[in-house]
Amino acid sequence: MSLPILYSFRRCPYAMRARLALAISGLDIRIREVVLRDKPAAMLAASPKGTVPVLVLPDGQVVDESLDVMKWALARNDPENWRGADSAETNALIKQSDGPFKHALDRYKYPNRYDGVDPETQRAEGLAILAEWNARIASSGGQLLGAKRSLADMALFPFVRQFAATDREWFAAQSLPALQDWLAGHLASPLFKSIMTKHAQWQPGAEEPLLTVAG
Repeated sequence: MSLPILYSFRRCPYAMRARLALAISGLDIRIREVVLRDKPAAMLAASPKGTVPVLVLPDGQVVDESLDVMKWALARNDPENWRGADSAETNALIKQSDGPFKHALDRYKYPNRYDGVDPETQRAEGLAILAEWNARIASSGGQLLGAKRSLADMALFPFVRQFAATDREWFAAQSLPALQDWLAGHLASPLFKSIMTKHAQWQPGAEEPLLTVAG
């Protein structure tokens, strides 16, 4: 029986959040690790926009937006009820993350890609959003929408990870105790460690390992 195939890049935060949902769902998924400067023709044929993740289903249907991959997986099996949190709040948090926070993150992490950008200004804009999330986590029981991890946490935390890793010492010195604990907890989780398994770059005809599942 053919299985869904996920084209992924280990360090991409969009691919990370897709893998998190696929892994927690427990579905059997074949993973093809790609190198973004050497994208395989099969991936580009499935999704010409050339970004990961790309999920190719056995019937040929293609799901190539990270949130859509998450929702596809959770619609089939959602053992921790990630979708059960308030959808309006979830949608607002993801919109904030994928919009103004990602805008600031990119210009802070990669200032040379943008003309006339001051990375410290962008870092401050990102920090202001993180302060909002810190307050939310502190008041809600340890996660963004309560005491248990949800779709919002899994969709946002790969980007917070990337922001924190840009200057670890600076990030550690910020007054964000709840968010720092939240990030550390997700980084240490068996689920995250399982989806960060290293795979060799996929080549046509090569072995396609199963996405590791761990809770």
